[in-house]
Amino acid sequence: MLENNDEAETTADAAKAEPVKDNATDPKAGADAQATGKNLDAIFGVKLDVRAVLGRSRIPISELLNLTKGSVIELDRRVGEPVDLMINDRLVARGDLVRVKGDMLGVALREIVKDFVTDS
Repeated sequence: MLENNDEAETTADAAKAEPVKDNATDPKAGADAQATGKNLDAIFGVKLDVRAVLGRSRIPISELLNLTKGSVIELDRRVGEPVDLMINDRLVARGDLVRVKGDMLGVALREIVKDFVTDS
């Protein structure tokens, strides 16, 4: 059992101990983590919509309604031209269609579009 003096010393020792810092509530700790790039881990799991655009076409609604199985829609690209790689509706790259894993398709990047950031 503790005597009164031992209890007082234990309380004094606890007061001297460093408090535990919570990075979520301590703005300085959060700024330090951002400066070192550790908070980038939070965005690596974010999913983005990625599309490969083979080409485009404009057709009137009357022609759209007449489409049936086997109909062909002419696109604005020629065979061998690169496809556009869009991420969240922004053009970020161009590339060539390639076959991957048997009958699956992929895009081999040919060029990265540097000016996909708007001037706004």
